Amino acid sequence: MQVWKFGGTSVGKPERMHSIRNLITSDDQQKIIVLSALSGTTNALLSIAESLKADQPEEAAEKIEHLKAHYDSFVRELYKTTDGLTKGQKIIENEFSFIRSLTRIRPFTLKQEKELVAEGELLSTQLFQACLEESNDDSVLLPALEFMRVDADGEPELDFTERKLRELLRAHGGKKLIVTQGFICRNPRGEVDNLKRGGSDYTASLIGGAIRADEIQIWTDIDGMHNNDPRIVKKTFPIRALTFEEAAELAYFGAKILHPSTITPAKMFGVPVRLKNTMDPQAEGTLIASKTSDQVFKAVAAKDGITALYIHSLRMLNAYGFLRRIFEVFEKYKTPVDLIATSEVSVSVTIDKTDNLTELMAELRTFCDLEEPDYDQTIVCIVGNFSADHAGIALKVLKALEGIPIRMISYGGTEHNISLLMHGRYKADALNALNEGLFNLVEA
Repeated sequence: MQVWKFGGTSVGKPERMHSIRNLITSDDQQKIIVLSALSGTTNALLSIAESLKADQPEEAAEKIEHLKAHYDSFVRELYKTTDGLTKGQKIIENEFSFIRSLTRIRPFTLKQEKELVAEGELLSTQLFQACLEESNDDSVLLPALEFMRVDADGEPELDFTERKLRELLRAHGGKKLIVTQGFICRNPRGEVDNLKRGGSDYTASLIGGAIRADEIQIWTDIDGMHNNDPRIVKKTFPIRALTFEEAAELAYFGAKILHPSTITPAKMFGVPVRLKNTMDPQAEGTLIASKTSDQVFKAVAAKDGITALYIHSLRMLNAYGFLRRIFEVFEKYKTPVDLIATSEVSVSVTIDKTDNLTELMAELRTFCDLEEPDYDQTIVCIVGNFSADHAGIALKVLKALEGIPIRMISYGGTEHNISLLMHGRYKADALNALNEGLFNLVEA
């Protein structure tokens, strides 16, 4: 069995839903199909939630009807038969009736917001299943809320998913196509919750790991992961193969095609992940697996919104336990650290979560000195095969970036990543310089 995931742009128009239907029925492979919400829907639902949190029900009602009008138009183009259209319209009426009911709840809490946002995936999967039924395809809809659950820390309970999903698949063992929702789940209280933004990729990987799938395919609107950011760098190319470690680094440090958490369950069970393009299904895409080529430089990615902290204390000199004390503060305020650089009396770190920055810095100042943080920084990450027997790697990277001020460098933590911190204003120049210096690609 394979797991195929389709994102919002892939299901965002009726003709694209039909294209997906043609794709998944083109062979006899049994598949679990994971769908995101239609493009634009999640943002629209979040906007409705903002109006309700601001106690503006009239504004929310107006937004709801605007969104419903979009879906009314969508189903008129999606279905070819009267029965299909009737079924699609009933789905919309039922789900929007529930959405309207949430506007009457006071106060409008996070619980209701998560129920509201989940409607995007609930709508897309029901409409797609009705489309398959209209074509008499051998399919069934399995609600993700029956087998996806997170614990008190928001982490997926993979054992639960594996057990429940296998039970459900046994009950529907003869079905060729199994449709389900990405992103949504339940929490330990049984309430509707989610795997955070971009979580449909994560859903697909969790399902793939749980059933030990032959392959997980993530279908988007570009032909695989590129060697650089095509939104900034004109001349890029798709990478044909990556290891799990290389792909995880790129996803975490800014490659938007893949959710950062996706790789973990796939790697855990050795399930290959293939990135494919719904607009060009014949394109090879990118295969992520245990082994890949020995090519030195694979790709470049960038992560924005970084804050750098500079911590100093003479108490660090020839001392032990000082770093532990520093990172206990970060742990206390649940603030992950991206990059670390140390000297005898200084520690520099970067973070992208600043919710508790004021309190965190105040506590650090009780036992060390802090410089003013650097805001609006960017981490540029170069990924490849940087084993110890490869000479001149750092030299080539730094030579490519000659003339661009670099604030921190992280090299040697893994054999796959060189990360550099710089001000965000230099991001585009850095990506273009690396494209030329590492891949010999010059913008025409």
